Amino acid sequence: MVASDLREHQPHGCASPEGEGSLEADSNKDPIHSNESTPLNSTNNDLQVHVAETRGAEPEPPADESQAMLSGQHESPQVKLYWRRFVVLTVFSLYSLVNAFQWIQYSIITNIFTHFYQVTNDKIDWLSVVYMVAYVPLIFPATWLLDTKGLRITALLGAGLNCAGAWIRCASIRPDLFAVTAVAQTVAAVSQIFILGLPSRIAAVWFGPKEVSTACSVMVLGNQLGVAIGFLLPPVLVPNTQDDLELMGHNIGIMFYGTAAVATLLFVMTIFVFQEKPPLPPSQSQAVLPAWTPEGYSYRQSMKNLFKNIPFVLLIISYGIMTGAFYSLSTLLNQMIMTHYADEEVNAGRIGLTLVIAGMVGSVICGLWLDYTKTFKQTTVAVYVLSFIGMVVFTFTLNLDNIYIIFGTGGILGFFMTGYLPVGFEFGVEITYPEPEGTSSGILNACAQLFGIVFTLIQGSLTTNYSPLVGNIFLCAWIFLGIILTALIRSELKRHNVNMGIMKNGGQSVVLIESPQEPHANGIVHSSTDTSRETSI
Repeated sequence: MVASDLREHQPHGCASPEGEGSLEADSNKDPIHSNESTPLNSTNNDLQVHVAETRGAEPEPPADESQAMLSGQHESPQVKLYWRRFVVLTVFSLYSLVNAFQWIQYSIITNIFTHFYQVTNDKIDWLSVVYMVAYVPLIFPATWLLDTKGLRITALLGAGLNCAGAWIRCASIRPDLFAVTAVAQTVAAVSQIFILGLPSRIAAVWFGPKEVSTACSVMVLGNQLGVAIGFLLPPVLVPNTQDDLELMGHNIGIMFYGTAAVATLLFVMTIFVFQEKPPLPPSQSQAVLPAWTPEGYSYRQSMKNLFKNIPFVLLIISYGIMTGAFYSLSTLLNQMIMTHYADEEVNAGRIGLTLVIAGMVGSVICGLWLDYTKTFKQTTVAVYVLSFIGMVVFTFTLNLDNIYIIFGTGGILGFFMTGYLPVGFEFGVEITYPEPEGTSSGILNACAQLFGIVFTLIQGSLTTNYSPLVGNIFLCAWIFLGIILTALIRSELKRHNVNMGIMKNGGQSVVLIESPQEPHANGIVHSSTDTSRETSI
């Protein structure tokens, strides 16, 4: 049931949202001091919601509104779900897939590329690490672009640069052109800056409250499917023909040109099917957000708000540890397997595939679970603990001379480590609402990339100089620290409480007002009162 009346007191510089789903600004009445309503305080830190009983007289609408509606009757924001959301989700997931494939395609056959280009292992490792290095300094201008120029422009940049990197790579199919393939990988790395932070934003803008976490997990799944294909196809397409360098180059060319063709098709599809947003918002939490304009929105203020949010800062670090560990593990998997199982390039790829496919299943299950229960913190802690257990088991079974055990332990590890990704995204959106989803996701990814760089370099050095066991124990210690940090996060489901608060107050008027405790920023009210807590089952 939706509320019968929803209004927003708009700050200066923030236009009212357009279309049928817009909120009505009431500048002639002060809801706090009105004698006609009794406010029931129901704050959630960033938004202060006052509920006024509709039984009895309601405040008179402004003169310009009285012509548009019957006296005493007000429309709540209209929400609607469009089928086009599935098209947007599919196209985004596919070009995210291609970008992830380009990230991992070198690392899984490191020994082949080192032979073809006549370079050392660490040079091939850097073709993976460059994805992480590029992300950290460029994420801030990328999130600024997303927040100020919009979703469509950002998506086109991601798909376009992804396509460009794939075609530049096609010019590097010669043993003396390693520098060209490094440039191509750098361009692809820049494109992922406009990709990794979009799932939570697309899910929030296009999907309803009962499907938003699932949609986010499906888009994360698309990226992980690209990693899975990156583990599977390169060892098959580029077999180890060390005695025939020309044949090796031919096989590499098949892989590079095929990737470029698919990336081009997806770029064209992005141009035609990607829209900024639907005509009407999909949820009440989107409907109550002001229509930000360049005059009313401050990217710097948004960043300050996020970094003053202590629970989010703890989530940044814990998310960075878990995801960085996954990046490091994926990059070095070939080297770890080859240390204990010689001439098993194909099985190394299959183990990586098992790890990622299990993770895809974990992502979807976690997304469905969050949509059903909204138990974000409990789920996050549980997945973190199970990931730690999986990492310990994987570490101490790697050298048992039974590669089939590694398939099983790798699958368990992947299920929980990859399943954590959408959980972290959605948890971040919940505790930072109403700050832009792309900004919070971008910061989480930036920290993940930073940890990924450090972990990959340190674990790679430990694996080379000592053994995979030492490198994996290093990751286990950090993941244990992540469990402690996650347990310290105070859970406030702000977006969920806005949706539920509006739905539960049918027959009542819900008014969003400015908080007297703190000045507004970016057209959004901030309050120091803390009343929202995570729901549990």
